[in-house]
Amino acid sequence: MGKKKQVDDSIIPIDIAPSDPGYLRASRKKITKQEAQRLRSLKLTAPCFLDNIPCRARSKRRVTRKKSTSKLKNKLDSGSFECYLETLWSRLPADKRDLFTRLDCQWFAWYRKASYREKVLSWVKRKEIFSTKYVLVPIVCWGHWSLLIFCHFGESLQSKTRTPCILLLDSLQMSDPLRLEADIRRFMFDIYKAEGRPENKRMIYQVPLLVPKVPQQRNGKECGNFVLYFINLFVKSAPENFNINDYPYFMKNDWFNAEAVERFCERLHFGM
Repeated sequence: MGKKKQVDDSIIPIDIAPSDPGYLRASRKKITKQEAQRLRSLKLTAPCFLDNIPCRARSKRRVTRKKSTSKLKNKLDSGSFECYLETLWSRLPADKRDLFTRLDCQWFAWYRKASYREKVLSWVKRKEIFSTKYVLVPIVCWGHWSLLIFCHFGESLQSKTRTPCILLLDSLQMSDPLRLEADIRRFMFDIYKAEGRPENKRMIYQVPLLVPKVPQQRNGKECGNFVLYFINLFVKSAPENFNINDYPYFMKNDWFNAEAVERFCERLHFGM
């Protein structure tokens, strides 16, 4: 019998995404004991862990609306999410889409891994995100979906009328959305640095990070659907100039209701 391989029990691998940036195959992220404990705690209240739900062409067979809609009620993996988002995006008004840049839903998770960080920053740079009013960053971390929105990043950080700020929309605020703040601010700083912008770290870290009290999901599987719905409504409703004095604008507890999300999921499954 050979020697048994020693395993560091302080590192616990979990599946965080169905692909990596190099080969589009299964990827595993290692986390510490502390993060694993937080993850187990989160799972009790938000079991939004990702399943493999392939996004495929519409079946030629007749499918009942109830059965087909149930697919969007299940947990969404990143492939399914991007497929649905592509459908949604193509149906949004062109003049509204022009105000936005959207990043792939995997990029933030990959950025958090040091080995992929430079690659992700090079991809973001190609997006020229400072040329649009808003940048949509769907996030999936610890198996939970939320939506990060960078507002007016091309403007001066001292602007009073077009206020650079960060919005974090989370349909499960009891899971503590601000646990990602350190990673978000580091991501923002590295983007500015990669672009050769003159702003220093102190200025960038003073940009407001706002978490509006948006409607909340009713179970542990709806977070991906809520993010798709956040994107849909925000793109349609966002002002051309986001002024922090008018925050939270339309993003309030009564922004929408459960029935509206239900109807949205039905339309999305049937191609809007």
